[in-house]
Amino acid sequence: MIKIGLIKEGKVPVDKRVPLTPKQAAELQESFDVEVVVQSSDIRCFKDQEYIDEGLYVVHNVGDCDVLLGVKEVPMPDLISNKTYFFFSHTSKEQPYNQKLLQTIIEKKIKLVDYEGLTDSKGARVVAFGRYAGIVGAYNGIKTYGERFNLFSIRAANTCYDLDDLQTEYSKVKLPPIKIILTGRGRVSKGAEEVFLGMRITRVTPQQFLTERFDYPVYTQIHSDEYNKTKDGSLFDIKKFHSDPKDFEGDFLKYAKEADLLVAGAFWDPHAPVLFTREDATKPDFKIKVIADITCDIEGSIPSTLRPSTIAEPVYDYSAKEGVEKPAFSDESNITVMAVDNLPCELPINASNDFGEQLINNVLPHLFSDDKEEVIKRATITDNGKLTEKYSYLQNFLRSNSGL
Repeated sequence: MIKIGLIKEGKVPVDKRVPLTPKQAAELQESFDVEVVVQSSDIRCFKDQEYIDEGLYVVHNVGDCDVLLGVKEVPMPDLISNKTYFFFSHTSKEQPYNQKLLQTIIEKKIKLVDYEGLTDSKGARVVAFGRYAGIVGAYNGIKTYGERFNLFSIRAANTCYDLDDLQTEYSKVKLPPIKIILTGRGRVSKGAEEVFLGMRITRVTPQQFLTERFDYPVYTQIHSDEYNKTKDGSLFDIKKFHSDPKDFEGDFLKYAKEADLLVAGAFWDPHAPVLFTREDATKPDFKIKVIADITCDIEGSIPSTLRPSTIAEPVYDYSAKEGVEKPAFSDESNITVMAVDNLPCELPINASNDFGEQLINNVLPHLFSDDKEEVIKRATITDNGKLTEKYSYLQNFLRSNSGL
């Protein structure tokens, strides 16, 4: 029998999400030949007692478990050698701040299965928190716009009990006829759309957005082929763009001349064109004054995203003229940035419930079988003290400035 442990989140700032809710953990134990135990935690959105009430054991030590499920990166001192871990490691893109974490995982001969790598045979992710990143990111963007222009006041998302409670704030939003740009078509952007539609913000086509005036607030959703173009003027090929974007250039500025608020929800490839540059943002016809950067790529496609912000202090200003951060709402010429990098934490109950359902339906059955579809294999970064073949490209990253 496999023994699974739900670990206490140790990363700071604290994360209240869980990979499985109490009911889901009990369901997993009943449906498969597994035992689920829960490491005691005082920070989860679900109390220890709620797991106990579902017939699960709450323990302090999970050292006897075979598989350990978390959410965020596990602090290096907490990693237990020779175990299988599931969590978001943020290492597959050679993130420098987690180099030592990956080195430690190798040293401790841990089998690391990264949630971000869990995909179906077509490459589509099968577990993600994207919907709630989109919901909270769009909500925070509207909240920030209201605060900057002193239009209305709504509660912070993390002070709402759950999504139903958050939605009671929508009716308080009174927007002038502004234009909102939403990038992307994935889970994040669909979550953002839920908020816009709930707030009765009208969707228009990109062409209408660029050419028409409205006496009510509107938004448009744009995909990569609508804000990028080929350098030689040839027909846009989406497959080529995703596989080799070097022959393309950005075409976003036509939207920046019309939009008041940007909600960035699209994945960005570091080899792809940026949305805009610092110099672009200094031009008189650059209209965007508030950016909700859900993607939060530091030094990425949006130059104003200088750093992640926090749930406690979600907003800062960016002076395009100086290229530096300024205090929030400090000058009309600044761009106000919301760049919280753990947005789903603001609705942890809903986010955890959705994530756990995906985990039970799409992933864990493969863990308890021979994984014929290689769902687990595709997401396994390390095993028995080595990088797996798929992630062997990380070898140089592991060795840089280290003794490995």
